[in-house]
Amino acid sequence: MASSGSLSLPTTTTFLYSLDFGLKSKFPLLGFRGLAKPRKLSVSVRAMGSSASSQKPDSVQEAGPVDFKSLSDEEWKKRLTGEQFYITRQKGTERAFTGEYWNTKTPGTYHCICCDTPLFESSTKFDSGTGWPSYFQPIGNNVKSKLDLSIIFMPRQEVLCGVCNAHLGHIFDDGPPPTGKRYCINSVSLKLKPK
Repeated sequence: MASSGSLSLPTTTTFLYSLDFGLKSKFPLLGFRGLAKPRKLSVSVRAMGSSASSQKPDSVQEAGPVDFKSLSDEEWKKRLTGEQFYITRQKGTERAFTGEYWNTKTPGTYHCICCDTPLFESSTKFDSGTGWPSYFQPIGNNVKSKLDLSIIFMPRQEVLCGVCNAHLGHIFDDGPPPTGKRYCINSVSLKLKPK
């Protein structure tokens, strides 16, 4: 098995392995399945001290203005880490108290990890006690929301980037004044630009 990438720290490198076991499992309940054709396994390696939410793969090159709403999943996968893709493009959620920005007090502006649109000012960030970065107000119309019915008994308002439709998190009506709103955001969907 050979890797198709090289390790250059501290960037994220993806190794692709093609595995062909040709086995038929006698233990289907354990999750083992015979593979009739080769499968690819993608592994992301990060140097100690680097952040999954703040880095993009080295292979991404910007070539002028981009229509972010028209990018395919394959194009997003080239631009984002696996975790960033899962959260922003597949509407995932990071575990509470694990994100890079949940407890950050650094002054600056939080931008969309996908398209670099400024989303929230650090002056609107507050400690909600939830384990996710929380803000009481976005920047202008750069953030939009829509009804999320993915949990049948708990309808919520999903928060999206107004430019590229990246999933950011959810909005709740239990925030502080002056808005009373809590924009509960995944750190992985953000990039802080300090002042």
